[in-house]
Amino acid sequence: MNPAWALLRLASPQLPIGGYSYSQGLEMAVENGRVQDAASARRWISDQLLLNLARFEAPLLLAHCRAAVDQDWVQLAQLCEEHRASRETRELHQESRQMGYSLQQLLNGLPELDSAAREFLEQCGEPHLALGWALAARAWHISPDDALAAWLWSWLENQLAVLMKTLPLGQQAAQRLTSELLPLLQQAQQDAGRIAPQHLGSAAFGLSLACMAHERQYSRLFRS
Repeated sequence: MNPAWALLRLASPQLPIGGYSYSQGLEMAVENGRVQDAASARRWISDQLLLNLARFEAPLLLAHCRAAVDQDWVQLAQLCEEHRASRETRELHQESRQMGYSLQQLLNGLPELDSAAREFLEQCGEPHLALGWALAARAWHISPDDALAAWLWSWLENQLAVLMKTLPLGQQAAQRLTSELLPLLQQAQQDAGRIAPQHLGSAAFGLSLACMAHERQYSRLFRS
């Protein structure tokens, strides 16, 4: 079977986990004027990619995927705790938990998940997105590097979808922005693969503040 099918399936916005419901603070950045056009949107997303995702979120997800492939369930359980503890705001915690729960329900209904992974998933009282993503990649025989690429692509695609709903940004402008951001997406993936586990970490204060302010935003389309 063509391995591209599994990769496209994992990265598809049709994956029923509700990713379209979240903006990860971007809606608040539009509301307060930090993001107001394509140029400022590019700056916001670029900073997110290189200063946050590449330094922490992406390598942490990659570690989940590697542990799942290696069947290192002890390490995977430890990574789950680290991921859960790293959610800095109520919205980010709920986002990861709700999307992880949706992935759990999806995986439980699919025949591809092997018994060892299924047993581990059943033992997790509160699965999060990174764990679900890693087990889905394992079930569909997607390598950790490709699983990370799919996650980064789905993140970027979702951010652009948020912009098209909150800014006067059309589809052609979004595609031009995609062309500008793809090299940074590649850089983020490469940086995430090189960083040592003991050096994982970021200090995305602007993102945290935007997410906390979003909880009190008067009118909003997204859940984070």
